[in-house]
Amino acid sequence: MDLARLIEIYLEHLQARKLAANSLRAYRRDLETVAGELVELTGAAADQLPVERVDASVLRSAFARFAGARSASSVTRAWSTWNGFFGFLVVEGAVPGNPMQVVPKPRNAPSTPKPLQGEDTPERLLRTVASGARRARNPWPERDLAVLATLLCTGVRSAELLELTAGSLAGRSGDRRLHVHGKGGKNRSIPIEDSLDALIQDYLRSRRERFGERLPGSEPLFVDHRGERLQRGGLQYLVRQSLRAAGVSDRVQPGAMVHALRHTFATRLAEDGANAAEIAKLLGHSSINSSQTYIDVTAREQRMSVRANRTLNVLGELSGG
Repeated sequence: MDLARLIEIYLEHLQARKLAANSLRAYRRDLETVAGELVELTGAAADQLPVERVDASVLRSAFARFAGARSASSVTRAWSTWNGFFGFLVVEGAVPGNPMQVVPKPRNAPSTPKPLQGEDTPERLLRTVASGARRARNPWPERDLAVLATLLCTGVRSAELLELTAGSLAGRSGDRRLHVHGKGGKNRSIPIEDSLDALIQDYLRSRRERFGERLPGSEPLFVDHRGERLQRGGLQYLVRQSLRAAGVSDRVQPGAMVHALRHTFATRLAEDGANAAEIAKLLGHSSINSSQTYIDVTAREQRMSVRANRTLNVLGELSGG
């Protein structure tokens, strides 16, 4: 069977596992980009390259070309994608073995956290946004504050935040949780403290006033000024402009931006005594030290970890609590 058809079959298999839309797009991008290199190397038509011709030798050449203008982390991610793809083909009997095992992949340098710098930066950011100081064509401080507070006090990834729905908020007031569909299809439940819940409820009230509509569980939790799902570019712009309005743009380390708020959440929990297992569970990692060991913690320990987050202190003030 040709490679292009097998790629589509594999993507259908991944879709059946209910992976996040962003994850599926990343899989497709990595598969199709490297496949493009394979097509050029073999001279075959894109839809007529037999999988039998994709051996270790041509894969090594394709990945060498692919790696030319990309970071080690991007190459490693693509390598993992193709390794999973061939593992699937072996199980399905489409190929006799996995050639990726002899295709080298780069070693990633250990990543270091990049939280917002400055002891008072998160509080300064939140207070500035709550005051309406961020300039916008259609000001919506309640929405901006809820978005930033959710990022800072739950540690969700930007892609996870954008995929939240109204139904992602579960539980009664005082025992609210946020159900997150995480990276790699892993779901987790994050405790929402009352001060953050109050800000989110303020935002939802302002949203109903703006658009005069009910919010069924399938509706996106965070929307733009047109009432449509907030997109990645809009979120980045919101965070960038909020940092600028607060005068703390210089406290964001290069390459961080939205992710800096997630790192701030984790860093503050660690500083305030949360252990590695609690932080790993809340962030959706199998291990905070990049090991593959899955660390389980109880719901009570998770809630105690979130409650220790100093950023929550300012939310009660901002919500009038």
